[in-house]
Amino acid sequence: MRPSVRLSLRNAGLSALLLGPIAHGHAQQRPDAAHELAAQLKIVKQQLAEQRELLDALMRQVAAQEMQLNGQPTADGASLELQRGTGNGQAQGASQAAPQATQTAQPAPQATQATAQPAQPAQQAAQPATKDAAAAQAGAVGKPPPKDSRPPEVAPLFEQPGVLTPRGRFVLEPSLQFGYSSSNRVALVGYTIIPALLIGLVDVREVKRNTFTATLGGRYGITNRLEVDLRVPYVYRSDSTVSREIFTGTAVENVFETSGKAVGDVELGVRYQLNEGGLDKPYYVGALRFKSRTGRDPFEVVTDCNKRCVGDNASGTGLPLDLPTGSGFYSLQPSLTWLFPSDPAIFFGSFNYLHNFKRSDVSRKVLFGEQEFLGEIEPGDVIGFNFGMGLALNDKAAFSIGYDHSSIARTRQRSLPVPGSVRIQLGTLVLGYSYRLSERRSLNVSVGAGLTRDTPDVSLTVRMPITF
Repeated sequence: MRPSVRLSLRNAGLSALLLGPIAHGHAQQRPDAAHELAAQLKIVKQQLAEQRELLDALMRQVAAQEMQLNGQPTADGASLELQRGTGNGQAQGASQAAPQATQTAQPAPQATQATAQPAQPAQQAAQPATKDAAAAQAGAVGKPPPKDSRPPEVAPLFEQPGVLTPRGRFVLEPSLQFGYSSSNRVALVGYTIIPALLIGLVDVREVKRNTFTATLGGRYGITNRLEVDLRVPYVYRSDSTVSREIFTGTAVENVFETSGKAVGDVELGVRYQLNEGGLDKPYYVGALRFKSRTGRDPFEVVTDCNKRCVGDNASGTGLPLDLPTGSGFYSLQPSLTWLFPSDPAIFFGSFNYLHNFKRSDVSRKVLFGEQEFLGEIEPGDVIGFNFGMGLALNDKAAFSIGYDHSSIARTRQRSLPVPGSVRIQLGTLVLGYSYRLSERRSLNVSVGAGLTRDTPDVSLTVRMPITF
């Protein structure tokens, strides 16, 4: 029961207790006034009855309001859910009940008005509660918070991360990558008398290659769905070739070592989120990446050949004396990345196509400062795809696993396939870990294992994105 209702009942009882002794005293002093006091007591009783009816009406109204605030149906079947959006359903019910109770108290004399005054605070107290309820209703049915249209963040595994940079934010991303690969080659030059007997030359080579790439990258969010990025790599490479020729009078293994270090090919990319996505709805991100020729050209380094490395008069090992740090060709790579949130995991993948632009009038440096003319060279294009799954371990750590595959076409020289060039399949299994160090920094580590013979045996990448 509301405090204002209880106060009205107490005041009404107190009036009756006070008026009783006064009337009894007057009856003893003036017998003629007994009838007059009895009539006044009758009027007071009638007023108290009217006040009780008024209080009962107010109590019923308060009970109905409390049930409506709790969302329970009232006696007439109304509920708070039916009144949402108006904000004044309860105020209208209270305003309709109050005049009816007031009309009942109007014929009463001055004593009735004095007794009915304490009931007014109950009505006034009910009005602020109604206003608060209306305000609570307005807040409950207000507009939802703005939806974040950015894709969910996962531990990056590949060169095309799916998460975009927010508008006006800049992300500096230094990274270090290490790759190791080894391959064995056995060349048989001669003829056989029987399948078990070879007359000629057997050339056995084992190549071990180590590559370190330090990259300074940056991403800037133009809008929440559009970003640009720039990557500047610095490459250090070292190759060790172990070879031994049989049937040449010696069994000594020859070791040929070479290395190279310089700036690699600078890359510029742009990514755009194609749709809004959401829960159980995939995100699609389109990207376009351009690769320059800022690295050391493979045709600029000196090759271990006296005059020619191909043809009838070829001589020398054909190995570069100084390793290049760039591909030597301009490239353009469009890609499409998709992310599908499915709590608690995130599935992702991408399709990409790398086109290498051909070069004309290409010459290669050989020993003694001579040039070997190669003509038109067109590297094979690359078709690739990858897919994986990301899982958040807690609010700071995440784990990702994925597979990356690339198919490289044959290289052509003067529109003809280069002898010995075949289509190459590269498959890599990648594991990634991400840990958020602070609100602006995180540490990402990924490990790749080669699944095909031509793929590097292992690759390790460490990134540390820093948001400004």
